[in-house]
Amino acid sequence: MSTLVEYLKSDPKFSTLVAAVESAGLVDTLNNLDANLTVFAPTNEAFEEALSILNLTAEELLKDKETLTSVLTYHVLGSKVYSNQISDGMEANTLNGEDVEFSVTEEGGVFVNDAKVVEADVETSNAVVHVIDTVLLPEDILDVQNEDEEENNGDEDED
Repeated sequence: MSTLVEYLKSDPKFSTLVAAVESAGLVDTLNNLDANLTVFAPTNEAFEEALSILNLTAEELLKDKETLTSVLTYHVLGSKVYSNQISDGMEANTLNGEDVEFSVTEEGGVFVNDAKVVEADVETSNAVVHVIDTVLLPEDILDVQNEDEEENNGDEDED
């Protein structure tokens, strides 16, 4: 059975995530065979949308190791959580230190914050992976983004 990073590298829809993990220096952490992790893995499309929201290029994000590490560790739980263990309103602490909240729809759809789980319970030797359609952005990143937007809006009003 492949490790988490080997699994991600084997699927082209995770090429941006793999590049981010490598740039942040998290490969060894996520390949640790003694770890039992849950990873919410955003697709390349999810990263494109997040970069647009953050008003960054992929290159800019990959160079900003602090932001990158914060975002990536917000996608990781320190234990394996399978979809049948998730309940509506449940919260879990991420490796970044902030919580994510789960919601379950009547139709059985599972969401992590606002990200829909599009493929659940992919087993690797050291993690369970849930593929998501949106990059999870921690509050500290969203707060900075909101401050930047307010500053930009304020600048426009002064002209």
